[in-house]
Amino acid sequence: MSVPSPSAQPASAAEIPALPPGATVEQVELHWYRHVYQGDRVKQLSFRAVMMGGIIGMLMSIAGLYTTLKIGWSFGVAITACVISYVLWNVFRGLSGGRLSQMTILENNCMQSTASAAGYSTGATIATAFGAMLLLKEGDPKTWDVQSPWIVGAFTLTTAALGVFLAIPMKRQMINREQLPFPSGIAAASTLKSLYAEGREAVQKAYSLVAALLAGAVVGFLNTGEGGLKVVDEFFEFFQKRVFSIRLPEQVNLTLFGTGLYPDKTRPVGYYFEPSVLLIAAGMIVGMRVSLSMLAGSLLLYFVVGPQLVAMDLRNAGVEGYVHSIDLIAGGTIYHVTRWALWGGTSLMVFASLTALALQWKTILRSFGVGRAPQADTPGSAADHEELERHIRRIEVPNSWFIAGMIPITIGVVLVNYLAFQISIPLGLLAVGMSFVLSMVACRATGETDTNPIGAMGKVMQLLFAVLPGAAGNKTINLMSAGIAANSASSSADLLTDLRSGYILGANPRQQFLAQFAGIFFGTLAIVPAWYLLVPSKSALEKFNPPATNMWKAVAEVLAGKNGLAALPDSAKIAILVGAVVGCVLPIIEKLFPKARPYMPSAMGLGLAWVVTFSNSFAFAIGAVIAWLWATLASRSADKFTIPIASGLVAGESLMKAILAMSATGVGLWQQFVSGK
Repeated sequence: MSVPSPSAQPASAAEIPALPPGATVEQVELHWYRHVYQGDRVKQLSFRAVMMGGIIGMLMSIAGLYTTLKIGWSFGVAITACVISYVLWNVFRGLSGGRLSQMTILENNCMQSTASAAGYSTGATIATAFGAMLLLKEGDPKTWDVQSPWIVGAFTLTTAALGVFLAIPMKRQMINREQLPFPSGIAAASTLKSLYAEGREAVQKAYSLVAALLAGAVVGFLNTGEGGLKVVDEFFEFFQKRVFSIRLPEQVNLTLFGTGLYPDKTRPVGYYFEPSVLLIAAGMIVGMRVSLSMLAGSLLLYFVVGPQLVAMDLRNAGVEGYVHSIDLIAGGTIYHVTRWALWGGTSLMVFASLTALALQWKTILRSFGVGRAPQADTPGSAADHEELERHIRRIEVPNSWFIAGMIPITIGVVLVNYLAFQISIPLGLLAVGMSFVLSMVACRATGETDTNPIGAMGKVMQLLFAVLPGAAGNKTINLMSAGIAANSASSSADLLTDLRSGYILGANPRQQFLAQFAGIFFGTLAIVPAWYLLVPSKSALEKFNPPATNMWKAVAEVLAGKNGLAALPDSAKIAILVGAVVGCVLPIIEKLFPKARPYMPSAMGLGLAWVVTFSNSFAFAIGAVIAWLWATLASRSADKFTIPIASGLVAGESLMKAILAMSATGVGLWQQFVSGK
């Protein structure tokens, strides 16, 4: 059976025939190729799309670097990229008097892929790994003297490329077969569909998305932190003094900790409700199982485990040799429970992913043999099997690309780290191998929860290299090995998020991969000089008081210090063991009792609950409950508007945050240029 000629825009849900009940994996894949895929007739990978996306991505990469330095967090840019690219191109069309043709929806998706790669895949470790290495130096050295721009550029480019190619064998398994949501990918596809939609219902969805986008942008502006952009601070100061206070508080503290769980005048970090619609909307997309698992894990940490560890620390305060579990920060008023919990949460996520991998070994092997359609567990006619294989060979990224790319990229990563950081060739090869494992974990976590645990993946590498011969005791090796894993995990998860958008829109995954690969070159060209302009010296970096960078520095000092792992508190070692056990048990139970899966906690949700703060888990749960109540009370309107509204809220706030960050970065660069400093 041949693929029907696709229309210029994706077919609506009403035009696509429904899958039969209990459809097999093969039937799901073949249904997509027959009824959704439209990459043969609709223009997708074009020069104008790649160039437009690359330029937008260069700006976003600088904005992401700034926000990472300022608040320790970089925003995903998939939705932001597709909205900006659509709006800017239509502005250019208007200025040209209509001489420029409208971009197709798949060209816009291609722009999104290029911009997202440039803006997100290249900057995950410059501010953290390179920043921590700079902070470890004595005195006030110049950044240029500590780290050559050629080294920073080569490391950024090769690790980003590593992540892009590592995603190849995971795409068909996680997106085509498992149908993991990748909420930002769904939101980006929904955004584009609404922008290109026609018809009454489509217009209603588009209006709801635009209204939600504007609401998200307003909230993003109102809860902008002080010190980011001077003109914004002056705007708020004017209204607060002369009219009324309109700035949302950065956090609304909850009051349940007046009951003696923690010592007087103290509270755990992140125990508040933050008036941000971005995470709430993400919870609406993710759903109840993962979101409630995150909330349950966070409540366990904050209400049970955390207070017990704090009490134990207080009882043993004077005991010689005792290592405290929970650190105090903010002048001794805040307990940093997630700094301890990160070890257990990371262990749970890693072992859950490895166990799920072991239980699906046949499927994983098939994902490496892309051309081989399974026969035993996906019954169907011989003609269907042949058609599926033909489609896969024609449009999916082949394994030959994976091999052809991984060989030179691996050589490049190993050589850069050997020449620049004295990481031996065997250790460099091990770092590349571990990057595949940890990229798989990051992709699955992103697919289920829309949260990419880049920092956690880096900590796994720091932990491993703290005990390996030739690496133990070396802080530079500890940091840069973690940087390899963190940057590759960021890049691979970002690629799969964009491929999820393309899957919904019917894009050609091979062309999308090429757009993503092109994007990392644009991002590297922008972010490397921006690093030296924003952080010319150690003292300039210290002025940011960068939270994520300080965390990487602290972990390297603990793990690569004289005592190594012995410096970890015993409770953290127990948490690692318990996390490993729970991470192994949950996937096994799901495999043995598949009908019980909807009622079981999500391993990724539980693990992430111990990596992020309570405020994040709380926001996810609020969003999931809102979506559930809406679906229960008004299922028809919920089916129609939940995803567009949630997508608009995510797009609006992330877009506003990105614009403010880019504006602040531009002002800072201009001031540095004018002053000559």
